[in-house]
Amino acid sequence: MIDISVKNLTKFFVIGENLLDGLSFEIQEGERVAILGRNGCGKTTLFNILTGQMDYDEGEVFINPQKKIGLISQIPNFPSGYTVEEVLRSAFAPLMALRKKMEQLEIEMAMGADQILLSRYDDLSNRYLSGGGYEMDVQTDKICNGLGITAAQRGQLFDSLSGGEKTRVNLGRLLLEQTDILLLDEPTNHLDLRSVEWLEEYINGFKGTVLTISHDRFFLDRVAQRVIEITDGHAEFYSGNYSFYIEEKQARFNLQLKQYEQEQAKLKQLGYTVERMKGWGINNRTLYRRAMSIQHRMERIKKTERPKTEKTMKATFGQKDFSGDMVVNMKNVSKQFGDRVLFSDVELNVEGGERIALLGDNGTGKSTFIKCLLGEENCSGKIQFGPTVKWGYLPQIIHFDHPERSLYDTMLYEKNCTPQVARDRLGAFLFQGEDVFKSVGNLSGGEQSRLRLCMLMDEKINLLILDEPTNHLDIASREWIEAAIEEFEGVLVFVSHDRYFIDKFAERIWLLEDGKIRDFKCGYSKYRSILEHEAAMKAPVEQTPKPKKEKPKGGTKESDKLVRRLERDIEKQEQIIAGLEKKVEEAAADYQELTRVLEEKETAEAVLMDLMEQWENAQI
Repeated sequence: MIDISVKNLTKFFVIGENLLDGLSFEIQEGERVAILGRNGCGKTTLFNILTGQMDYDEGEVFINPQKKIGLISQIPNFPSGYTVEEVLRSAFAPLMALRKKMEQLEIEMAMGADQILLSRYDDLSNRYLSGGGYEMDVQTDKICNGLGITAAQRGQLFDSLSGGEKTRVNLGRLLLEQTDILLLDEPTNHLDLRSVEWLEEYINGFKGTVLTISHDRFFLDRVAQRVIEITDGHAEFYSGNYSFYIEEKQARFNLQLKQYEQEQAKLKQLGYTVERMKGWGINNRTLYRRAMSIQHRMERIKKTERPKTEKTMKATFGQKDFSGDMVVNMKNVSKQFGDRVLFSDVELNVEGGERIALLGDNGTGKSTFIKCLLGEENCSGKIQFGPTVKWGYLPQIIHFDHPERSLYDTMLYEKNCTPQVARDRLGAFLFQGEDVFKSVGNLSGGEQSRLRLCMLMDEKINLLILDEPTNHLDIASREWIEAAIEEFEGVLVFVSHDRYFIDKFAERIWLLEDGKIRDFKCGYSKYRSILEHEAAMKAPVEQTPKPKKEKPKGGTKESDKLVRRLERDIEKQEQIIAGLEKKVEEAAADYQELTRVLEEKETAEAVLMDLMEQWENAQI
């Protein structure tokens, strides 16, 4: 069954310049599809058209009328004073309305219930049950724990949250709505690694249809079954995940280039033949007619277009020679805000040539640690740099002192360079033509990162510190940054949630967790295997089923004693499980504690099932 169909879709904002130009594709029920393309190619516009937020100029758009569609980039307006909890609960609006009707009927039945009232209540109760009304609390806790929405945050006003936090809460609301078709526009942008991995598991278990726009290549590999790339307003199709797309796209490029070169060589040869025959045919009409016939055939040949190569930025980090082994030495470094300790007693050494990833959940203090390292935040302890170390820093939040200045003027004033050098450097970062006269304050997040990198790369440095360097960048820009970093021979320290980037560069990992920094002297893959092994060791050992005790052969007296003992054991075990269920509710905001209690509850339930089986056998 088709869930989404788009035929010859055209959308323009400037007459004569079509953003989407005859775009056509179909999405089958249950498919998970990635929508790719460079920033500005029309991906978000397409999503807005699919949800009816934006009109289109030509074509047809079909959405299965029996399906409910939801878009994550859309942050609805909620009444002033709504808390995060109320926003999340709005996902259950139909169930809450049923519950209200049930409560009203309960009041009426308390004063005297007739068959009509009982029948109406029974109908409402069945609808409430089948809709998951009794599971709302558990589902909300599950989603919030997965996305890292804490109990304290659930009590905050929704309007007080940052844009990223609102996006995360809205993602939670959308997942709770039981939407049939999910449209996810950069869903991983504001999630930490743990939450991204949880979201991947959720999507892979989701029964509906998923379209996602993302620049997270690990995420695309894990969730996408096929890829639709928007290029020049048209759709290109790839029947696999991101890795398949990359290989197939390169293979198609190579094939098209080969066909183009062969055609050009053939046309060149035919052209040479035509010119010679025309020369010979001055006095020979037969040769001349044959030459014209070949020329007409050349004009009718369907010519392959030369495949386009995307413009790439051409720049490298300036590098300063480094002498000595010690780059940074940290002793007893600690930082806290009031009673909250971010990290304490950190003792780490960094040596020449190392590439280090600083990882941890959102809010653990990674950016603060970087700022302490660079002296932008005060902290206790000692941080000492090597005598020849010069660092360059790309912060997570880009700030320019004069946002009203143009890119061109920013380069002239802040880098003290000549007009031609400013033009050349900006051009290397794909700021060309009239773009250089845009004001810095009007740039997108990705463009601001690109400009800051342009300025950073001119400096002679041997220690490069990056805080979320791939945020707001499309895949092509991320690959360019990676190419530049590969050529950088100095020390690299970076914070990132981009697992592709981490896996590519990290040779050592610092994990900031529970106020401590654990030092893993290995790459990302081995680091993940270590954590998985540790988690497996902490998990309770699965209980082996107890051997069934044979029914005593001493008569009914012994059998009755066994039954009564088993019934007492079953009652105790049920009390244990009831206590654990209460702990599950209390631990709803603590991901690690909730996981531990759920595992303990699962073990207790297995013991109960074994006791029940023994009780049944004793009845025979």
